[in-house]
Amino acid sequence: MTSRTIETTVRFAQPFRLPGFDMLQPAGDYRVNHDEEALEGLSQIAWHRVGSFIHLPGIGLSGPTRQMVPIKTADLEAALEKDNRGS
Repeated sequence: MTSRTIETTVRFAQPFRLPGFDMLQPAGDYRVNHDEEALEGLSQIAWHRVGSFIHLPGIGLSGPTRQMVPIKTADLEAALEKDNRGS
């Protein structure tokens, strides 16, 4: 099966919390990887997301360790939407 990883950067303007994480994360830019697998059809290839991972701490932020942790795409999107609303 063919797979790929798409890397994006998300920006939080204010500190945020994600489900499953104990600590409040500081505002800043964060790298996010989305792993996808190909769904091969007769005439074209479609991609299906099978996992997402956020890199902690954020880009340019210091922390005791660097880690890449799994995250649900819906949780990330909800946190970004909340940040955009300023609440």
